[in-house]
Amino acid sequence: MRRDRLRVAAYSVLIGTVLLALWQAAVAGKPAGKSIPGPAAVAATAAHMLAHPFYDNGPNDKGIGLQLAASLGRMAIGYTIASVIAISLGVVLGLSPTLYRAVNPYVQVLKPISPLAWMPLFLYTIRDSAQAAVLVIVMSSLWPTLANTAFGVASIKRDYLNVAAILQLSWPRRLVTVILPAAAPAIVAGLRISVGSAWVAIVAAEMLIGGTGIGYFVWNEWNNLALTSVIFAILAIGLIGVLLDAGLGRLSRRLSYQE
Repeated sequence: MRRDRLRVAAYSVLIGTVLLALWQAAVAGKPAGKSIPGPAAVAATAAHMLAHPFYDNGPNDKGIGLQLAASLGRMAIGYTIASVIAISLGVVLGLSPTLYRAVNPYVQVLKPISPLAWMPLFLYTIRDSAQAAVLVIVMSSLWPTLANTAFGVASIKRDYLNVAAILQLSWPRRLVTVILPAAAPAIVAGLRISVGSAWVAIVAAEMLIGGTGIGYFVWNEWNNLALTSVIFAILAIGLIGVLLDAGLGRLSRRLSYQE
């Protein structure tokens, strides 16, 4: 097992090295402004930005750390709101097949709508761009968690619920000790999908609303033609996404069980 992990790591490093070498070779010898920056230029910019990630020199000049923190803060608020709503509604729908079939057509209509399509409506109704961005996160995070929670609750063995009824457990205790633990793997799987959707949506939303955030930072740096900063920000977005997914993936493995 350890040998396999080392082999995978070695292959991964080799592939990364080859890709970087090809990237550098593709831009070598070309004048500035005629091609995208190479990895050496991006690395130099990254080192400079990471040396002072939390500086604040005004609205359009903030460190990469502050930009990421603003985006993560917005995402955390919207993601938490969506998770509470989705899990609560998913439990109700999972316990009532009739209600689930009645609500499902509306879910199927709303689910394919791009979260950004809601932005004009949110801006018109609440007239606050930051709150509108949070609501975009809510819409992007809601459906995967809702669907997985309803599926997980509906898949609970009836014997578990029957035993809880025989023991005359109160509804809150039945929810905490039987329903949520049994459906936890499916719920976390939905949360894992939702966090990726939320992170993608907040970057796009911030390009529209401006202000502070990694999405606005990318757009602002593009307007300044600072492509090395744009590429580094893209890599940072990807790395944050991997860390978020890995955290929930680890939680999912901890909660998985075999009957």
